[in-house]
Amino acid sequence: MGTKTISILDEAYESLKREKDNEESFSDVILRLTKKRGRIMDSFGKWKMSDKEVNNFMSELKRSWERFGKK
Repeated sequence: MGTKTISILDEAYESLKREKDNEESFSDVILRLTKKRGRIMDSFGKWKMSDKEVNNFMSELKRSWERFGKK
């Protein structure tokens, strides 16, 4: 198996380090996290909603954005 050297920010390193178990390598952590979450593009089109559900969702989202903007 080959290896690659990558550069990451200290913040990214610390995030990986927090996710890491004592017996895991950083490669194990990256593989575990990426397998669990998958690619976001694989999720597009999976959630079927009626027009009414879409409108309700968008209305609630807009209200949340407005509340967030006021704080």
